[in-house]
Amino acid sequence: MASPWAGELELEFAKRNQQTVLTRNYTVAPWKIQRSLYPEGEEICHCILLHTAGGLVGGDRLSAKIHLQPQTQALITTAAASKIYRSKGAESLQNVHIRIDEGASLEWFPQETIVFSEAQYRQQTRIDLAPAATFTMWEIIRFGRTARGEKFLDGNWRSHMEVWRDQSPLWIDRQYLNGNTEMLGSPNGLNNYAIAANFIFVGATVEPELITHIRSTWEGGNYRGMSGVTRSLSGLVCRYFGDSSSDARKWFQQIWQLLRVSYRDRAICVPRVW
Repeated sequence: MASPWAGELELEFAKRNQQTVLTRNYTVAPWKIQRSLYPEGEEICHCILLHTAGGLVGGDRLSAKIHLQPQTQALITTAAASKIYRSKGAESLQNVHIRIDEGASLEWFPQETIVFSEAQYRQQTRIDLAPAATFTMWEIIRFGRTARGEKFLDGNWRSHMEVWRDQSPLWIDRQYLNGNTEMLGSPNGLNNYAIAANFIFVGATVEPELITHIRSTWEGGNYRGMSGVTRSLSGLVCRYFGDSSSDARKWFQQIWQLLRVSYRDRAICVPRVW
């Protein structure tokens, strides 16, 4: 049997004149970062993250450290959907630590993650925000390979995210799903849906009018499933439950567009790999 991966990723972004530049790019397989792209000008650096092994198996350990220096702007996505394969008992783990300095902005938009039945997975994410820094992310999780009729009837998926500023928590979110029929059908679990997705924006106050506008995008979008939009003291969280990853992404892109225009006075630029 192949040995588990112990992948490492370290990225650092700095401002050079008016351009955001990737000044540190250190990777240990299976992580790989493709070259920097500037489809919307020099201010925002787009990076595509590649997992060369195609997915995580039991025992894999991945770590990522990302640092944005003051006034930088970066968008990070993944080249393809991620997969969490079944395990005979060993847990796979991903640790992410992100530091965003004053006035900087990171948009973290990985493509869909497919969690196989019998997978054992845990992820831990910590974001440290400086004043006037913002963090925007989404996460689209499909439980079970639904195209072949698979359901998440066995396994564990755990997620722990924390966002801090000045040693005070802005957002703490813990999620735990234990694969079984009760969890799949419960209103407190997946409610018979295959996909659970989150959109999170942290670092700035969101006005009630913008929350109303975001809710109206769901109501007018003919989406199927369930949604929720919650305003916090320093941002918002939007949740989607349904069976369509394309619906989740389409709705999230509408939210992203509204936030981009409101806080950066700039329209979204969809990465080509999507």
